[in-house]
Amino acid sequence: MSTIKIGLIQMGLKADTDQQPAAIRDAMNEAHLPWIEKAAQAGVQVLCFQEVFNQPYFCPSQDSKWYAAAERVPEGPTCKMMQALAARHRMVIIVPVFEEEAPGIYYNTAAVFDADGSYLGKYHKTHIPQVAGFWEKYFFKPGQSNWPVFDTAYGKIGVYICYDRHFPEGWRALALNGAEIVFNPSATVAGLSQYLWELEQPASAAANGYFVAAINRVGNEAPWHIGEFYGSSYIANPCGQIEARASRDEDELLIHDVDLNMVREVRNTWQFFRDRRPETYRRLTDGE
Repeated sequence: MSTIKIGLIQMGLKADTDQQPAAIRDAMNEAHLPWIEKAAQAGVQVLCFQEVFNQPYFCPSQDSKWYAAAERVPEGPTCKMMQALAARHRMVIIVPVFEEEAPGIYYNTAAVFDADGSYLGKYHKTHIPQVAGFWEKYFFKPGQSNWPVFDTAYGKIGVYICYDRHFPEGWRALALNGAEIVFNPSATVAGLSQYLWELEQPASAAANGYFVAAINRVGNEAPWHIGEFYGSSYIANPCGQIEARASRDEDELLIHDVDLNMVREVRNTWQFFRDRRPETYRRLTDGE
């Protein structure tokens, strides 16, 4: 299968943040159901949501209340629901959630379910920011997932989460592990890094010769008000061209067909993998 249909869902928060995390989770999961059904009716084969899709972006706080938002993967209620939907709709679903791996050990995670509902594995966000408004190290342990690529019914996919996208090494590692499409679920606000939103990821797609699907939430989340989550989810091809783009400020399902034959064509044209010189790059990994 060379052409596959990708779906990306961007969404604003559907519950007040003074509610308990379980109530917010249920409201957000419920809000996604009609969009998932719409994706299924449109023939979407691979579907992805935004970073920690069924909670607010709670990292402007350092409030232990939000530890209760964490779920087990794949045993938790959200994963079980998405696993059933994946099987029902013959759809690969990438599910970014706040994970409790063990008591007191939490990750920013994306679980991947294949089109038959089987659990293929998970990716843990590798690079964790710790600056004002983004106190992520209070909540998330840095991942060491070894850059998994999931061989799904429709293609080989990788996941890189939000802040990860600023680090080129992971993009390349996913390419070397065989990724044809890399999904980057995000929670990104207008401001300092906004101009990078449509710079870094298309550049990474071109540098590595694969498709990149970038998903961002929308709206402004109280009580933190760190800025506007500006949506603008998109899909970039292996030439670094944006082929499809969502709105800035609305809930939306972005659907687009990608031709995986383009991965081979672009790599054969540019031959970046042939010409790379890893033996000269050792300083990049020696800790300096």
